[in-house]
Amino acid sequence: MGLSKNLNYAYYPGCAAKQIQKEADWSARAIADKLDIKLHDMPAATCCGAGKMQEHDLAAALAVNARIFSQAEEMGMDIVTICNTCLQTFAFANERLKNEPELLEKINNVLIKAGVRPYEGTIDVKHLVWVLVDDIGVEKVKKHVSTPLNGMKVAPFYGCHSLRPNEIFNGRGGTIAGPAYLDKLIAAIGGEEVDYFGKDKCCGFHTMLENEKDFLHMSGGHAQEAKQAGADVMVSPCTLCDMAIGAYQSRAEKVMGEKIGLPEMNITQLIGAAMGIDSKTLGLNRLHQDIRPALKQYQVEIR
Repeated sequence: MGLSKNLNYAYYPGCAAKQIQKEADWSARAIADKLDIKLHDMPAATCCGAGKMQEHDLAAALAVNARIFSQAEEMGMDIVTICNTCLQTFAFANERLKNEPELLEKINNVLIKAGVRPYEGTIDVKHLVWVLVDDIGVEKVKKHVSTPLNGMKVAPFYGCHSLRPNEIFNGRGGTIAGPAYLDKLIAAIGGEEVDYFGKDKCCGFHTMLENEKDFLHMSGGHAQEAKQAGADVMVSPCTLCDMAIGAYQSRAEKVMGEKIGLPEMNITQLIGAAMGIDSKTLGLNRLHQDIRPALKQYQVEIR
């Protein structure tokens, strides 16, 4: 898409970023502005329907996604999201719609009956971290760093929905064998990447309602492992992972019977801090674990 090459994107933050994890949306917009990335809102876009809709009515789920794709297509832009689950949902739907002409025709008939512009199958869906690494390049990100992390030990948590299945993502964002994008961004802002087993595993968010105890052991276990590996902070590119590991960490501590105390934040917040963006804009006050002592320890000035 021509406009996307000029760093214009149809922006789809996802439901969590609009309601619960607002700081991820604020910080994404803030760093995008610094890097001259134009994020264009999609006010008519609905929820992607991840999870239950696909299980209950796959055709309806595909129609919902095709409608969102059509809006971006009409804008002349690819879609950018900051939610791994939205990314995976869109990627599945777009792969099928682009490669199954009969299915696309059936779904478009549904859209036409609803008075919606049919989808022509011309857009791509990206995560914002892909844009930072592939479309802009980490060197440009590095040039905008004014308060580098000075070796702060950062544990990346990729989550699973931006990596799997590989046949859909084709290695973008990294692979199960070797995630890379967060590692590159951490290095670009002056951090030291902490490697640990669970960095590319599931946060457990989607098991929360079915088995809260197992979920808390899963999400808390990742934070605990990263802390034991020496991490000062954990970062994720996904609003649902932020919620699972950050917002639920205190509850995980109670279930596990052990204090974790590892600050967790969205990767865009940490990038924004390294760029000198003020803490209110980044929503650092909304974090469930205070990141300020770690930033102070590494002489990262925040306003």
